Amino acid sequence: MTPELERTLESLLFLSADPVPAPALADATGAELHEVMTALERLREHYEFERRGFVVRELAGGWALSSHPEAEAAARRLLAKPRTPPLTAAQAETLAIVAYLQPVSRPEIARIRGVSAESAAGTLLERGLIEESGRSQFGAVLYRTTDLFLKLFGLHQVADLPAIAGFDPSPEFEQELRERLLRAGEARAGVVGVTGGGPTFATEPRRDDDA
Repeated sequence: MTPELERTLESLLFLSADPVPAPALADATGAELHEVMTALERLREHYEFERRGFVVRELAGGWALSSHPEAEAAARRLLAKPRTPPLTAAQAETLAIVAYLQPVSRPEIARIRGVSAESAAGTLLERGLIEESGRSQFGAVLYRTTDLFLKLFGLHQVADLPAIAGFDPSPEFEQELRERLLRAGEARAGVVGVTGGGPTFATEPRRDDDA
C-alpha cells in the first residue's frame, strides 16, 4: 500500500495551497497516522535523492509540496512583480519584535522601537502576519505571529527562528540599539534616565512616519 499511499499524499499536497497536518492527511486517505508519516518521509527522501524541482517540507504545523530552494533566483525573476507591496522598515521591525517577544503589546513595541507602532501593526494585522492573542495585565492587546508568517518565512514553528546570538550589528547600529533599549527600559519603569547628555524623561513615543 505504501506506493499507492505515497502517490495519494503527493496529489493531496499538490492540491493544497496550505500545509496539511498529518492527521488530516490520515483522515483523507483512511490510513493510520504512522503509515502517513512513513510515506511522507519516503516522499521527502525520494525527492531529495532524485534532485527534483519539488521538495516535501514540514511547515507551520503541516506538510507541503514546495519548489526547491535552488530555484529561488529563477522563481523571483519569473514572479518579479509582487502581489503585495514589500514590508517597510517600520513593518519589518515591528514584525521582528512580535516574532521574538510574542505575545507582546503595541505599547511595548512602541517603547522598544522608540516610535508609534500603530500603523505598522495595523498593516501586519491586515496582511495576516500577526494576530491578537489576549490582553496584558494592563488591558493592552497582545500580538503573536500567525501560521501564514511561518509559511512565508519557511518555518515549522516559532522556535526555528534564527538565534539572536547570531546577530552581528555594526558598532554604530549597536550603539543606537543600546540607547533605544535603555530608553525603553526607562519608559517601562517610569523613572528618570541619565545619559551622557544629561537627564532624560520617559515620554510618549513619536508618531511612526515610515509605517
